[in-house]
Amino acid sequence: MSNLEIKGGNTASGGCDTLLDGKMYAAMLRGGAAQLRANAKEVNDLNVFPVPDGDTGDNMCMTIEGGVSALSGVDTDNLSDVAKTLSHGMLLGARGNSGVILSQFFSGIGKTFEGLSSATCTDIAVGLKMGVKQAYAAVMTPTEGTILTVAREAVEYATSRLTEETTVVDIFSDLIKEMYDSLQRTPDLLPQLKEAGVVDSGGAGLFYIIQGIYKTLLGEEITETAAFSAPPAPAIDFSAFTPDSEMTFGYCTELLLRLQNAKCDIEAFDTKVITDFLQDIGDSIVAFKTDSIVKIHVHTKTPEKVLGFCRTFGEFLTVKIENMSVQHSNLSEEAPQKKKPSKAKEFGTVAVASGEGIEKLFRQLGVDAIVRGGQTQNPSAQDFLEAFEEVNAAHIFVFPNNGNIVMAAKQASQLYDNGTVHVIESKDLGKGYAAISSLNFQSGDPEKIEESLAEAMSMVSTGYISPAVRDAELNGVVIECGDYIGFVGKEMMVSEKDMLDAAKNLLTKMGGDEMYLITAFVGKDASPEDVDVLTEWLAETYPDVEFYTVDGGQDVYPFIFVVE
Repeated sequence: MSNLEIKGGNTASGGCDTLLDGKMYAAMLRGGAAQLRANAKEVNDLNVFPVPDGDTGDNMCMTIEGGVSALSGVDTDNLSDVAKTLSHGMLLGARGNSGVILSQFFSGIGKTFEGLSSATCTDIAVGLKMGVKQAYAAVMTPTEGTILTVAREAVEYATSRLTEETTVVDIFSDLIKEMYDSLQRTPDLLPQLKEAGVVDSGGAGLFYIIQGIYKTLLGEEITETAAFSAPPAPAIDFSAFTPDSEMTFGYCTELLLRLQNAKCDIEAFDTKVITDFLQDIGDSIVAFKTDSIVKIHVHTKTPEKVLGFCRTFGEFLTVKIENMSVQHSNLSEEAPQKKKPSKAKEFGTVAVASGEGIEKLFRQLGVDAIVRGGQTQNPSAQDFLEAFEEVNAAHIFVFPNNGNIVMAAKQASQLYDNGTVHVIESKDLGKGYAAISSLNFQSGDPEKIEESLAEAMSMVSTGYISPAVRDAELNGVVIECGDYIGFVGKEMMVSEKDMLDAAKNLLTKMGGDEMYLITAFVGKDASPEDVDVLTEWLAETYPDVEFYTVDGGQDVYPFIFVVE
C-alpha cells in the first residue's frame, strides 16, 4: 500500500527533557520541513487520479517552508514569539487544501503557546488538541480518511498516554507510531483510496513532518534529497540589458518589513503612509500589514528610495529587487500590471488562471486581477492577498476555479481587512468560466450576485482529458500507464490509447445528443490538427451542438470541455 516506514530511532526513547523552548521548536520545524522535502515526490505520487498533477507534497512543502523562512529573522528562546512567527508564515504561505489544513494545525498549536516562554508536556498536549480542533474547523464538511483523521487519531493516542514522567520525545514517539498506523487505515475509510491502492497523501505529508520533528529531537541528521524542487528561478537573458541599455521598465521591488517599536507605533501603524509615498515613485503598488509585518510590492525606477523610506519604520526580513527588462526575458509579452486604484470601487473580481489563453479570456470578460496558478501550481494565501490589494474594492468576488484552491482563497479572505471578500466555490475551470461570463453587478446586492453565480455554475459540467501516469482501476475503468483518461469531477469515465478517442468518448458520456453547447479549452499538448479532427467529428456526430474552442495554453490537460 505504501513505502512509508517508521524511521528515526526507537519508539520509546525515554528522553529526559520535559520543557520545550523557542529555539528547540524552531529546530523541530526545520527538521520536519527537511524530512517532508526529502519525501515530497512520494507524497505527490499518492494521487487518487493517475494524472500528472499530484502536488500535495509540493504544496505542503511550500506551506511549511513559508513558516520556516519567516523564522530566519527570529533569534530567541521565547516559544511564544517563535510559534507566532512560524504559524503566521504558514498561514500566508498555505497552498492547496492539505497546505491550508497544515497551516491551521500549527496555528492552533501556536495560539496555545501564546504568552509562554517555554511549554510543558501538558502545554504541548493542549496545543496538539487545539491544532486538531482548528484544522477540522477550517473544513466545512470534514472527511474522515484524510490528513484530518491522521492528525486527530495520533493526537488522541499521544495525549491519552500523558503521565507526570512523559517527556517531549515521548509525546512525538507516540505521535509518530499512531500516525503511521492511522495512515495505513485511511483506505478503509475512503473507498477511492482503496480503489486506487494508495494511502491519503495529506496524511502522508503530515507523517513525514512529524517524523522529521522526531528525528530532530533524537539528534539525528536528516538526509535531504533532490526529491522536492521548488519552482525554478527564471533564467536571466543577459542580452536584454546591455552596457548601452537605458532603464525603461524599472525594478520589481518586493520586501517584508518588520515594524520596530523603537521606530513607530506598531498597533496604530497604517500602510497608507507607505502607499502614499510609493504613489509618487512607482506603480503596481501592494502594501498590507499583518501584526508587525508589512508586505510591500512596487514597480519603480528608484528602489533605493523605497528601502530608505520603509526602513524609517522597521527592518527588512526579506528584500527582492529585479530588473524588469530581464525579469522574464520577454516582458513585453507579459500581461500589463494594473496600478492599484487610488479610490476603492464598490465591486471587483479576482480569478485564478493557468494558461495564457485562459488568462486573456478572463481579462476580456472583465476580471480585475489574475492569480496565476492551477493544478500543480496552487497559489498561496499571500498571492490572493496581493490580488485583493490590487483590486481595492469594497466587495471582491474570487473565483478559485479549482477544488484544491478554494481553501487558500478562503484563508486569504479571513486575513484581509480592507474589504469584504466573497469566495465563489468554482471548483473547476468550467464553473468559473460560466460564473465569470454571467457576472453582473447591476443589482448592487452581493447576496443576490452570489446567488446568480451559483445558478450559472449549476448549468455546466466540466470534463478533463489527461495522460495517465500509472496503472489503476477507478470507477470500473481499467487504466494503463500512458493511456488517455477522461473524467468529470471525481468520476473516472474513459480510458483510451488515443487522445482523440478519449475526447470523443468523454463527450458522448457527458451528454451526447442532450448537449447544446461545448466550449473546449485547448491545452499545449493538443495540436491544431487534433482540434480540426474533433471539430469534424462533432459536426458529423452531433450536428445540433454548437462547438467553440479557446486556445487556453494550459499544461497537464490537452482538452478541458465545458458542456451545457
